[in-house]
Amino acid sequence: MKTTSPQRRFKFIGCEIVYREACHLAASTPHQVDVEFLRKGLHDLERADMVAKIQATIDAVGASQYEAILLGYARCNDGVAGVRARQLPLILPRAHDCITLFFGSRAKYQAYFDEHPGTYYLTTGWAERNLYGTGDYAQPAYGKTGVMGKLGLAGTYEEMVAQYGKENADFILESLGDWRANYSNCLYLSMGVCDETTFVEQARAEAAKHNWRFEERPGDMTLLKKLFWAKWDEDFLIVPPGAAITARNDRDVVGVEE
Repeated sequence: MKTTSPQRRFKFIGCEIVYREACHLAASTPHQVDVEFLRKGLHDLERADMVAKIQATIDAVGASQYEAILLGYARCNDGVAGVRARQLPLILPRAHDCITLFFGSRAKYQAYFDEHPGTYYLTTGWAERNLYGTGDYAQPAYGKTGVMGKLGLAGTYEEMVAQYGKENADFILESLGDWRANYSNCLYLSMGVCDETTFVEQARAEAAKHNWRFEERPGDMTLLKKLFWAKWDEDFLIVPPGAAITARNDRDVVGVEE
């Protein structure tokens, strides 16, 4: 007689950058996983603000309903350092940023990163959740509430001219530079959770506009799948109740602080 593993119940809290992938995995895992997403771009806020938003979401979880909280975040500019487990353990992938989640492992991402410097990465989430609003009202996920916004540098060129004057606005933009100038390649990672044709073509057009070399290749959901399937090996940090996440400058990336 065939036996099945007992179903376990988890809460997933993650960045909406993994929305489609997380929903797909929540629907296919043998366990029951309730998902909740926070708006993309938390890492654009000051670190304390990102920690506070993630912590508040964790604190609102009913401890009696779940066995653990799965975090759909990486180290993310140290934005998870200081986040504390309350009554439930926290499970976090050992990764510097979310692109690792789409490559499937730290090793695969590092290998590509080393061989292709200056690469701008895109996935379904990065393609469709990069801006809020449309047309003239489109703005980054956290718009004028992020670090650049607090410095008065998140507005349009016209808004900066109105606030600082044309000469100062031109100087600011020249000093800051165009972030796109740091890239020469564009990689779209197809995760296979939906028809991504439109996203791929948008990415290809964006690359052509900036004279970037374009590449599309399959992503890998191994790391995310292990998170949802409760296969937590050395690629994951398990934070016991009462302890907090800390940043580490070694291959572990993140650690536990009692």
